[in-house]
Amino acid sequence: MTETSAYRSDRRTGRRAPRRTGRGAHHWRHDLVELAALFTAVTVADSIAKTVAQGPDGPVLLVLSAVALLAAAGIHTWFARRRHHPPPDPGAAAGRGGETGAAAAAAAEAGPSRAAGPAEAEPPVLWRLRTTVREEPGSLAALCGALAEHRVDVLGLQTHPLGEVTVDEFMLRAPRSLAPAALHRAVASAGGRDTWLERADAHDMVDVPTRVLELATRTALDSADLPLALRQLLGRCTIRSVPAGAAAGPRPAGDAEAGEDPLREGALEGTVMRLRDPHGGTITVERPHLPFTPTEFARARALVRLDALLDVQPDPRTDGPAPAQGASGRMPRRRETLTLREGNEITVRRADTRDLEAARAMHRRCSVRTLNARYHGPVKDADRYLDHLLSPRFGRTLAAETPSGKLVALGHLLWDGDETEVALLVEDVWQRRGIGAELLRRLVEMAAEARCESVYAVTRSSNTGMVAAMRGLGLPLDYQIEEGTLVITARLAPVPAAAETKGP
Repeated sequence: MTETSAYRSDRRTGRRAPRRTGRGAHHWRHDLVELAALFTAVTVADSIAKTVAQGPDGPVLLVLSAVALLAAAGIHTWFARRRHHPPPDPGAAAGRGGETGAAAAAAAEAGPSRAAGPAEAEPPVLWRLRTTVREEPGSLAALCGALAEHRVDVLGLQTHPLGEVTVDEFMLRAPRSLAPAALHRAVASAGGRDTWLERADAHDMVDVPTRVLELATRTALDSADLPLALRQLLGRCTIRSVPAGAAAGPRPAGDAEAGEDPLREGALEGTVMRLRDPHGGTITVERPHLPFTPTEFARARALVRLDALLDVQPDPRTDGPAPAQGASGRMPRRRETLTLREGNEITVRRADTRDLEAARAMHRRCSVRTLNARYHGPVKDADRYLDHLLSPRFGRTLAAETPSGKLVALGHLLWDGDETEVALLVEDVWQRRGIGAELLRRLVEMAAEARCESVYAVTRSSNTGMVAAMRGLGLPLDYQIEEGTLVITARLAPVPAAAETKGP
């Protein structure tokens, strides 16, 4: 209770107390009135008794008086019941959801006209809506009012001021019967333009500060999670890491003379965001269906800066200095020991660019057929692919090694724009022992944790080991054959129906 409410309570109590004291001081007046009424009633009853006893029609008058009293009592009882106990309204009871027993049975017999409609019985749906309104008082209230007219509940709101206009982003809960076009028209009637609408799920209901902290924690624990964290922070987008040589390009004369990097602070150009990669090169983020806001650009840049600051820290797995440029010192240290069918044990762990020499040594032990089935190109170029495959900027890598520390298999989960690729390489003498299947299963689990909808593998139809490993996942598979190359796609989760609309 606040100070104001307590003060009001004391005042109400103080006003009521004297009244109770005053009524206690005047009890004798009520007693006098009751005594006078009693004497009056006795006098009237005595007069009526004398009239009935001495008059010629006394018994008749007595009977008529009894009948009149009974009739008056019956009328009074009937009127009281009619006034204070009206008959129940089945429609109102159904609206309150309070009908039980006989009332529910009566509503069921009344037919579908008395029951709730199908739209009210179905669960609501979640939407993410973004629209642009003028920066003036009442614009947000008009939007909320238009949504309330369609029984749409606002669960969350973010505002992105942009000078004369503001971009408002809503998390909405709407009736399932409300069509996206109707929701779009309601927003347009309230002054919203450039409206974008997309179905959401429970993950999108997490507030932005909590989501950013979770993504920062994941990035701090694992360098390979930065592209994935950016994708989850910015929604459905395409992220590409461009190497330093390819990202370099012509620079303005002023920047070249001053010796400044034009991407030092990043660049935002509508639907394209460019950020400086701490490992060298550029991280390009594209979202063609929705322009980025300065707020989103600032959040993404802060996440990349955090990754850069953590990369200069000492290697957590050793007591040595910070890792070299392009290497990563942050990676889960979890190791799993697997026992193969013949009894041999291998260890599965995460790998990165520090395993480059061990991976090259495994390449030298692999046959030409194995390397050709994995890389689909000249075998002499196989070693050049390892820098890309082992870099945490492009995905995650699992390695299988013997108790002596010799690398015998590699499994890659690669972020390919807005898609995810899986790839396996197992040394010849260790094939057909289930190592590839174990690596693939763990890679798919990582993709599911990253909320990927599907993964795909590029191989050849003659690579029966890879085909069998994909079938062993027990997931729905799609097969596409293009010029002798087989692309197998595994669906990790049902793809929601397209429900996105965008304003004119």
